[in-house]
Amino acid sequence: QVQLVESGGGLVQAGGSLRLSCAASGSIFSINAMNWYRQAPGKERELVAPISSSSSTNYADSVKGRFTISRDNAKNTVYLQMNSLKPADTAVYYCNADIRVGAKHYSYWGQGTQVTVSS
Repeated sequence: QVQLVESGGGLVQAGGSLRLSCAASGSIFSINAMNWYRQAPGKERELVAPISSSSSTNYADSVKGRFTISRDNAKNTVYLQMNSLKPADTAVYYCNADIRVGAKHYSYWGQGTQVTVSS
């Protein structure tokens, strides 16, 4: 059994910062890509930032220059540092990871953490 547990969401004023964390635990052999997604009310879930096992990163245009994704492989944890937050960043943020369990790879999701940015 593998679990992804997110933390760090909350309410912040526009221009503020938050740091999200997502820790994977369980019968993990290895973790490949780890990703942050978000879903705003009435919108589809969108990919915010992926990070590969070698820490290669990419960002959605809407967050470039403001968000930074990183990972600590020793802790099986991925982070999302969010700066200069805008009301448009309000969403439920989900982490996702491609995890090898035994001989197979599976995609796991966290439960989501709410981020609310007030104007």
